[in-house]
Amino acid sequence: MNSVYLCPPAPRLFAHRGASAASPENTLPAFRSAVAAGLPYLEMDVWSTADGVVVVHHDETALRLCGDPRRISDLSLAELQNLDAGHTFSPDGGRSHPFRGRGVIVPTLRQVLDAFPKARCNIEIKQAEPAAEELTVATIREAEAEERVLLAAEQDAVMKRIRECCGEIPTSFSRGEVAAFLEWIQGGCLGSYRPEGVALQIPEVFGTTRLVSPETIRAAHRAGLEVHVWTVNEAQDMERLLGWGVDGLMSDHPELLAATAGKIL
Repeated sequence: MNSVYLCPPAPRLFAHRGASAASPENTLPAFRSAVAAGLPYLEMDVWSTADGVVVVHHDETALRLCGDPRRISDLSLAELQNLDAGHTFSPDGGRSHPFRGRGVIVPTLRQVLDAFPKARCNIEIKQAEPAAEELTVATIREAEAEERVLLAAEQDAVMKRIRECCGEIPTSFSRGEVAAFLEWIQGGCLGSYRPEGVALQIPEVFGTTRLVSPETIRAAHRAGLEVHVWTVNEAQDMERLLGWGVDGLMSDHPELLAATAGKIL
């Protein structure tokens, strides 16, 4: 399979959970705004419902987005989509809630893939138990979206299960794999290093550790890897990272990202 996801030349411009600064994250309005801004990549997170449907949502519970404390995996799809996914979103610190009561739902992965057939989708599986990898891969295949998808997971066990069932769908790095990459750099990039993923998707700094620098970018490229950085919301940071040669940026502000990249590319 020739992955369409990897075909366009870098840098890759990602809408982080859609246009999540201006719309409820991981919802159809957020993704619609990101596509309208011209971003070719949509970044999203998934869980599975109690009745085995893969849905696009970041947190383990529906509290932060919908105001309901129940876990996504404990709700049926009907129960979840009866919640208001625009309930808590406020662009002005709580003074207004422009999406409340407007019928915004937590979408299924299939709904997102079908609604944006030309978008390249970065899908992070957040759920560890019960396992959701096979359901996610099956949904992608049913939508005939394998060529435009990359699968991601922070947890090592989830990533291992992804690779056991995803076939030729490309993957990013789990937390342990990022650590192994950094150890390889610290050892002088010596010895054999054969990563299974195709892209490091990492923050510029994690805690007190700098993960992204000209040195790490050069090492990644030497290993045949791309470097995608999240979450970058300031124009000066976008410009600096693109100047260093990163292969992708994820931002909550797709219009700013598109405009900034357009000025320097």
